[in-house]
Amino acid sequence: MNGHETTTPPSTPPMQLTEEKVVAENGHSQPRARFGFNVGVGSKTGVWTRGDVVLLTLRLLCMAASVTAMSSMVTARQVSNASLFGFQLQLHSKWSLSYAFEYLVGVTAAAAGYSLLQLLIGTSRLLRKSPVIPSRNQAWLIFAGDQILAYAMMSAGSAASGVTNLNRTGIRHTALPNFCKSLDSFCDHVAVSIAFTFFSCVLFAASAVQDVIWLSSR
Repeated sequence: MNGHETTTPPSTPPMQLTEEKVVAENGHSQPRARFGFNVGVGSKTGVWTRGDVVLLTLRLLCMAASVTAMSSMVTARQVSNASLFGFQLQLHSKWSLSYAFEYLVGVTAAAAGYSLLQLLIGTSRLLRKSPVIPSRNQAWLIFAGDQILAYAMMSAGSAASGVTNLNRTGIRHTALPNFCKSLDSFCDHVAVSIAFTFFSCVLFAASAVQDVIWLSSR
């Protein structure tokens, strides 16, 4: 209006440098480490997933429980005296004198070897940044192995429990004593072995469920 042209200075936005611009102005980039687990089961990107960690943890627990059950049973032996109808009898107890206990030792040994093999294979693949379960065919094989061992553990624990219960209660309508009073150490070892056998059964069942989760996600 008065002959002078007034210009409005352009509005300058506030200085906001993104992290990428700061890196460009500095002339060098700084590596940033990323930590965390993916939620999925099995990864093909070299990142440890939660499913991989769960699978290897279950393998380790299965192996530890199976070894504990087997070692407790093979160390179950004792020599003691018991009174039967007024007579003193010397009792020799050993796990190999019972077919049920031998069956439990065989099943737990197989389960420990299977778990150790799967743990070594899975750990080596994870260190090479490969998926723990590489294909559906192997997943089905692992699922079948977990199912078989879970049922085998259940049957072995049930068979050994029947023999142990007979040692504690005797035979109905007879005057047989409670042999576990005289063979307390033997019965304690057997009880620990049976407890860890059933615990191994639960762990193998959980591994089978984890296998199903992997298969359903593929």
